[in-house]
Amino acid sequence: MSLRDEMERRIRARLPDARIELNDMTGGGDHWQAVIVSSTFEGQTTLLRQRAVFEALGELMHGPIHAFTVRTLTPAQAGRTE
Repeated sequence: MSLRDEMERRIRARLPDARIELNDMTGGGDHWQAVIVSSTFEGQTTLLRQRAVFEALGELMHGPIHAFTVRTLTPAQAGRTE
């Protein structure tokens, strides 16, 4: 399983309805940019949203992932930005 697939699997396990966009910024698999849209984020602060994503990724954040930036949006917010 690729790192991208494992990241998606872990995020989806935590946020089952998530729409996940992952971009490998350097092609080396260690610098990632993500946009995650989930109704689970409704009513949550940015900190809580990001914490949920980082917790889902777990030890990957200490291993193969060196840098990870993420935008976390509700479906309503995503609709305004697309």
